[in-house]
Amino acid sequence: MRAVTWQGAGKMQVDTVPDPQIINPRDSIVRVTTTCICGSDLHMYDGYIPTVRRGDIMGHEFMGEVVEVGSAVRNLQVGDRVLVPFTIACGECFFCQHELWSLCDNSNPNAAAAEEMYGYSPAGLFGYSHLFGGYAGGQAEFVRVPFSDVGCFKVPEEITDDQAVMLTDIFPTGYMAAENCNIHGGDTVAVWGCGPVGQFAIRSAYLLGAERVIAIDRVPERLEMARHGGADTLNYEEVDVIDALKEMTGGMGPDSVIDAVGMEAHGTDLDFWYDRITQATRMQTDRPTALRRVIQACRKGGTVSIPGVYGGFLDKIPMGAAFNKGLTMRMGQTHVHRYVQPLIERIQHGEIDPAFVITHHVPLEKAPEMYKTFRDKKDSCIKVVLKPGMVQ
Repeated sequence: MRAVTWQGAGKMQVDTVPDPQIINPRDSIVRVTTTCICGSDLHMYDGYIPTVRRGDIMGHEFMGEVVEVGSAVRNLQVGDRVLVPFTIACGECFFCQHELWSLCDNSNPNAAAAEEMYGYSPAGLFGYSHLFGGYAGGQAEFVRVPFSDVGCFKVPEEITDDQAVMLTDIFPTGYMAAENCNIHGGDTVAVWGCGPVGQFAIRSAYLLGAERVIAIDRVPERLEMARHGGADTLNYEEVDVIDALKEMTGGMGPDSVIDAVGMEAHGTDLDFWYDRITQATRMQTDRPTALRRVIQACRKGGTVSIPGVYGGFLDKIPMGAAFNKGLTMRMGQTHVHRYVQPLIERIQHGEIDPAFVITHHVPLEKAPEMYKTFRDKKDSCIKVVLKPGMVQ
């Protein structure tokens, strides 16, 4: 089969690789019809995620058709159209039973390595390094899905591929980010980063009852998309965002703030250049420029929600501000399994069409060039959908 493989920092290529095989009775094989490039994939593309190996198959946002099922799988049949959460969960451990799916105790075969890094291992993830299990990803023609009896969700006929694939990661991620804000009627939510997750966080905040959302970015097309979603916008290259947010909220600050940027944040102040240098020299693993801003901006007693990915160790985080303002901080990989059915129902009821975020449909073979286009924010690129077998 054909698959997108990692060949080193800044280099992806599409290779012919062996087809996946069932190795466990709860496995299924899915023929991928639609997959995506996620902002989290760019962290590996840029070389900031450890334990990625040359030849690893990329991608964790995918859906398709079941073509083979393991002997223990009773709820799937060949021909079923399914979407697959990026978090791999067994469905049986303490964490799965408490719907903390991204913290599954049994899905990361390399748990010992993750425990050395984080104290305890989170769930395995598709296509996201050997620290998270070394699973082959979904930017391919076929994928083996472990624990497929709980990890494959049947897609209703009226839901399109473009809509369904957004439920594998970024729509639930944006929704959980907004849910973590504990939004009450009349609240103002500020969202740092208007990439795909930020766009879904904006719309999800309104779905959950926010009165006002203020979105912060610097890329014109992202800010325009945010405005289409009902947000007021601030360009951080043009204004002092902290001062602007105080003015827009009567001096109080936003009730909650969302860091939808993560470990490769940009900025204009001195701390951004400090972060660039210390990350490049591996004195810190991540660039927490946006995280510092959200902590500074949030009102006293407010909530900081962090869906943006952080991988390791951060420097100069203003914990004094977080402590003395009494902030609540909520974060983590998304418990996708928890949100799939409720969000399908929102789509069916016409509350949202998650395909709004897509700007590019391209064949799988064009993935390497689209990684660069997406990373460099060229060609008004916000969300890339890859189609195996598509001719263009």
